[in-house]
Formats: sequence, C-alpha cells, structure tokens
Amino acid sequence: MNERYLVVGAVLVALAGFLAFRLLRSRAPLRPMSEWLTVTFDDTQVTMSAQPPGKQPWEQSFLWADVIRVCFKSEGLLASDGVYIFTSRRPESFVIPIEAKGGSEFWSKVVERGLFPPELAIKAAALPEGALSCWPALEGRA
Repeated sequence: MNERYLVVGAVLVALAGFLAFRLLRSRAPLRPMSEWLTVTFDDTQVTMSAQPPGKQPWEQSFLWADVIRVCFKSEGLLASDGVYIFTSRRPESFVIPIEAKGGSEFWSKVVERGLFPPELAIKAAALPEGALSCWPALEGRA
C-alpha cells in the first residue's frame, strides 16, 4: 500500500513540476516583432524576412507592379495594425504588420506610390479595432 502512495506522489510531483515549467515558460517575455520581422523594399520589389522565435526562418517577396489592392486593418493598442497587400500572382494577401522593422516606412511608401489614398490612410488610422479599409474599395463597401 505504501508503494502505491509513493508512486502516486511521484507522479503528482512530476506533474506539478511540468505545469510550473509550462507556466514560467508562458510568462517569458516575447521578443518584439521588430526584432524578428523585417520589411525592405526598393523601386521594384518588397521583401519580408522573418526569424520568428522557435520557428523556421522564412522570406517572401512581391513586385510593386503586381499589387492590385491594399487593405489597412486597425488592431487597436494591443496588437500591430496590418497592411494587407493583394497581388495578381496569388489569391492570398501578404500581411505586413506596421510593427515590423521597416513596417511604418513601407506603409508610407504604399501611400507615396498611390496604392492607398492619403486621405483614406488618415481615416484608416482612426478606425476602431478590427475595422478594415481597402483601396480600391471592396465591392459593396464604401
């Protein structure tokens, strides 16, 4: 009978240790996105390079000439606003967080290149959390 209690106690101690480890690990500070996601661009192309913590590095690019629609999504104070770039090369958008290194410069370049009107960019920045503003406008929306 005593052996049974020892085994149960050992299992409970191991479980408590595992849960404590997971709890401490989940409270570890996350690296800011600007430390692991970079956006660069030139006159022809935009490149995103990422080295996300605990994941495989990756890189994606698109050509300015292939951009067909740009959307800005307001995420409020607790998350990074995002720029969604739709191109003629694939159905999915490229998502570029403003918080990424080079993200705000990229957003300025999008506006400068005429891919998103400046007056709409000002309105988009003041939208409530979760709101989406696109240019050209999505069908059925203003």
